[in-house]
Amino acid sequence: MAALDDATALAARVRARDVSPLELVRELRARAAAQPDANAIVTWADDAEERAREAERAVRDGAALGPLHGVPFTVKDTIDTAGVRTTRGSLLFAEHVPDVDAPAVARLRAAGGILLGKTNTPELALWWETVNRVFGRTPNPHDATRTSGGSTGGEAAGLALGLTPLGLGSDVAGSIRAPAGHCGIVGLKPTHGLVPTTGHLPDALLPFQHLGPMARTVRDAALALAVLAGPDGIDHHALPVPVDLSTALAPPRRLRIALLLDAFGPLDHEVVATVRAAAAALAERGHAVHEVDGRWLGELDCNELTLRLFGAELVPYLAPLVAGREADLSPQLRARLAPPPTTLAEHVEASRAVEELRRRVLALHRDHDVILCPVVPLPAPAHDFASVEIGGRELAPRTVVRCTVPWNLTGSPALAVPFGRSSRGLPIGVQLVGPRGADALVLALGQEVEAAAD
Repeated sequence: MAALDDATALAARVRARDVSPLELVRELRARAAAQPDANAIVTWADDAEERAREAERAVRDGAALGPLHGVPFTVKDTIDTAGVRTTRGSLLFAEHVPDVDAPAVARLRAAGGILLGKTNTPELALWWETVNRVFGRTPNPHDATRTSGGSTGGEAAGLALGLTPLGLGSDVAGSIRAPAGHCGIVGLKPTHGLVPTTGHLPDALLPFQHLGPMARTVRDAALALAVLAGPDGIDHHALPVPVDLSTALAPPRRLRIALLLDAFGPLDHEVVATVRAAAAALAERGHAVHEVDGRWLGELDCNELTLRLFGAELVPYLAPLVAGREADLSPQLRARLAPPPTTLAEHVEASRAVEELRRRVLALHRDHDVILCPVVPLPAPAHDFASVEIGGRELAPRTVVRCTVPWNLTGSPALAVPFGRSSRGLPIGVQLVGPRGADALVLALGQEVEAAAD
């Protein structure tokens, strides 16, 4: 069926009049109706069919067509969409309807994309499992007893199930890449500032916040990034200079790849085996792969750093937002508000540690073009996990973001690509990390990883 094509193929088929945008919208809605337990798309855009008819007329009339013309897309429910309810997964915003699109959404529309609907997220995107008091839980599409990840779990599940060909997510500690790894799709956290975060809430932790594409193929992520990238004149973190994305799908030269496995604490043995298999595949393709000592990164403990950095801003940010509505909060958000705010001394110490992390990662990239590492330390855990077990050790639930959060602190482009499966049939992905601004290189190598996995 047409909806199983990736976005790049769908755009070509729309241009060739081989498939109609209206047919696509109706087919995807029918797919979702046939899988109500998926709970991935939680609010539908009422005007999707009208926009699809307009897109059909443009093709018929020979009008200029954008790179995503006629292609439906979905958006995480924390990102503003004009005229379409945006709840942020919270009873505090259950009836909120924005007046304007976030710039990233406006750019997807301007490229010809058709907003299909909004996808589920934990409350205010602040948890590692997608469940909230507005829409409930989004299960993993490969095993309904397991998590789809957080906080962009609805988007990842919808892509994996073929309910949407393209999605827009956000990522402050792994929220694009962890669900991508759990659900077996592609997720890109671009270089920090490459895609403006205006119109995303919470509008906090902005030095570490990213918006980026989620897709079923690397080429779709590259296509979407080319549409999304560029400053908007509002987000002061947005990069004021262009990043060259012209080589995003070109075969890369022989690259120096750092294999990083001992930097994230305990790893599931099947995750280690999958990442090593990807390393071997890249070596067979002519790249120079070297396993590097990353124990210093494990000792730095970026999880602990982010708890201190985020605590300095997040608790004071949320307190006035939820004042008087505490009874409406999810247990997850109440847990976020429980710890006392970070002290100034703790914040200064954590900030200095982040600067040291950035220097050391930059030094690592002097000898290695790309880092290859896990996306998540284990396949998708069961719902409501209060801990995770790896190698017989019981670990805190926040362990699930140990492999992703360092790259939010550095602002590096980081791409999750599916590569294998666990013995239980759960997806296992690998993560590619480049220096800031090297998004095209990461995507090009990601396409090689994707081809080697087929």
